[in-house]
Amino acid sequence: MEDLSTGSESDYSNSWISWFLSTKGNEYFAEVDEDYILDRFNLTGLNGEVVQEYSRALNLITDNLDEESLDDDVREAVETSARFLYGLIHARYIVTSRGLSKMLEKYRKADFGRCPRVYCYQQPLLPVGLSDIPYQKAVKLYCPRCEDIYSPKSNRHGSIDGAYFGTTFPHMLFMVYPQMIPGKGQPVGSSSVADVNRSLANQQKSENNGGSGGGGGQNSLGSISTASVANKAERYEPRIFGFKVNEDAKLSRWRTAKRDAQISRLENLETEQGQPNL
Repeated sequence: MEDLSTGSESDYSNSWISWFLSTKGNEYFAEVDEDYILDRFNLTGLNGEVVQEYSRALNLITDNLDEESLDDDVREAVETSARFLYGLIHARYIVTSRGLSKMLEKYRKADFGRCPRVYCYQQPLLPVGLSDIPYQKAVKLYCPRCEDIYSPKSNRHGSIDGAYFGTTFPHMLFMVYPQMIPGKGQPVGSSSVADVNRSLANQQKSENNGGSGGGGGQNSLGSISTASVANKAERYEPRIFGFKVNEDAKLSRWRTAKRDAQISRLENLETEQGQPNL
């Protein structure tokens, strides 16, 4: 069995949850209260049909399993199921008032990382799933300033199932704590706009120097249809329990209308120039 623990033996002896949270790669997770786990109502639907070795996995999470009585193969299967079950419980817990409070503290400390976009000024991120169904998509990081999502820098974090955080969590957090929604302008105490512009200029200069032998700018696109490429572009849409967030939905409809109008203009221009649509 792979040893995933990086904590001390005393950490492991305290509780399984303490051991799990101290494992490298699990920094995104909050500690789920044992009272929440022991309330079977909160575990509705998470039975043996969803989680293998459900009863043993639950007993392991709550430190009520005698592991010494299990052989190595069974112990490994129970351990895997326990991590899976904890992740599914975690997704439910973090949209409760207590869970949101714990995740808010981690957000304030930027435990989930910061947005790589220059004009987001090191905005802290929040984990989000692209699906509530396990084994579909890995966890992503949502930036409330640019309202886009990014992949975690660490491979350990990038392999976490997005269903362990769900599609609702970050948007529920900002509904409960609207004062935490960042503005779109430059925050107080951040780098000056001049510094940001200088950084962008240096980056563009570096790209130009490195790509000077690539055949040249827009002409390198050849006969690729700009309208066709724009039409395939994906955009993240915030949802709460599957429903689009009202204000975000209005903004999304406006963006879609503007985008469709721009694509229409590009298609007309390409038709006039005789460029094929790919």
